[in-house]
Amino acid sequence: QVQLVESGGGLVQAGGSLRLSCAASGRTFSMYTMGWFRQGPGTEREFVAVISRSGGSTNYAGSVKGRSTISRDNAKNTVYLQMNSLKPEDTAVYYCAAAGISYSGRYYLPSEYGYWGQGTQVTVSS
Repeated sequence: QVQLVESGGGLVQAGGSLRLSCAASGRTFSMYTMGWFRQGPGTEREFVAVISRSGGSTNYAGSVKGRSTISRDNAKNTVYLQMNSLKPEDTAVYYCAAAGISYSGRYYLPSEYGYWGQGTQVTVSS
């Protein structure tokens, strides 16, 4: 089992940057594919980015591709999401998630993830 705690959210002007962090408990962090999702007001939770267990493979939603970078440090049990050129439409609660034991590779589906953090709010002002 793994517990996840996000940090790094806040209020930023359009065009600015933020780096989100997600600290995981437990000694098996490197065994989990890790993802970032977000949920805006009145919207469903949507995929943002995913990183493989080793960090060697990543994928991004089209809406953030080219502006965001997901990375991980398995020695520190932490996954990061660097977001640049932020837009007002990036405003959302951002969640990190660890893929569950039955992970089938459909990284864009929230149902593939068995563990979730509490979320961190990102607000981008225009």
